[in-house]
Amino acid sequence: MVTDRFSVAGQTAIVTGASSGIGKAIAEEFAADGANVVVCSRDHDNVEPVAAEIRETGANALAVECDVTDREAVEALVEATVEEFGGVDTLVNNAGASFMASFEDISPNGWGTIVDINLTGTFHCTQVAGEHMRENGGGSVVNLSSVAGQQGSPYMSHYGAAKAGIINLTTSLAYEWAGHDVRVNCIAPGFVATPGVETQMGVSGDDIERSEVKRRIGVSEEIADIAQFLAAPASSYVVGETITAQGVPQVMESPDV
Repeated sequence: MVTDRFSVAGQTAIVTGASSGIGKAIAEEFAADGANVVVCSRDHDNVEPVAAEIRETGANALAVECDVTDREAVEALVEATVEEFGGVDTLVNNAGASFMASFEDISPNGWGTIVDINLTGTFHCTQVAGEHMRENGGGSVVNLSSVAGQQGSPYMSHYGAAKAGIINLTTSLAYEWAGHDVRVNCIAPGFVATPGVETQMGVSGDDIERSEVKRRIGVSEEIADIAQFLAAPASSYVVGETITAQGVPQVMESPDV
């Protein structure tokens, strides 16, 4: 096996929602492997420390304030990336948001906000960055969905619907853009010990043994590993797929198990 094919060294990658959790881990892993990374968040003060930490390791990183629901802000993000590093090879659509509520209690504004950030934000970033990729030799788009978009999610119907839309968009767009040498794939994480989860549920990634197979919670770095694979040449024959990372699957058990 040629391990170089699993490398993203020399690439330029945009990672949205990179101030913490999965997005931060993806940016750090790409940078450690030699990629130029552009990290963005709605608040520059939240994402600049991520870029600064990466630069301290000797890697290249640029922080850009960007609300993915704002088309002009997304265009500025891609322009800044091209100006700083000369192009865009990989886009990781990680920006997302949610809140828990029963379906009847979700307001039109609440529904619109969650769909805009998760699904429409993915649309904006992919369309703008994808135009550059198609005109400059291709690239890779890695979308972040969720098992909530595959299985349904009680009290998060707005989030699940948006994430399901991302999976369908991945499949449809992968077909449309394959002829332009742009690969579009998706990751559907299950329960991951992000800082947000730690705050809400007291589960820290530091408490999880990554080598243990029998578990239903992962760490951000495990999702970053998949993102790097999907951005690397090693996944050249993986197009339009959604990779589920949820640990031990939920199955029907017999009474004797």
